[in-house]
Amino acid sequence: MSDCLFCKIVAGQIPANKVYEDDDVLAFHDIRPIAPVHFMIIPKLHVDSLAHCGPEHEAVLGKILTLAPKLAREQGLESGFKTGINTGRGGGQEVFHLHVHVFGHKG
Repeated sequence: MSDCLFCKIVAGQIPANKVYEDDDVLAFHDIRPIAPVHFMIIPKLHVDSLAHCGPEHEAVLGKILTLAPKLAREQGLESGFKTGINTGRGGGQEVFHLHVHVFGHKG
């Protein structure tokens, strides 16, 4: 989508502090962190929100959720972390491109 902030990050039009990238997903630090470590994992394919996912998204959703603990450890979240998915305006979603927040404190 041409007006989607996260699609522009995926396309390299807007810089991001990347944590991880492959053909399917991109992880980058949140520009408004709520914890000392706070990054997001997004599918490169535009999907508005978790409410817009169907069976065709199972593989990328699984990849995101299994990648979260690996990246959390790499970012120093050895003792645990939180994940969050804001879905829709009522769920606090601000950028309408599916993203999974991973955040916590080192140590």
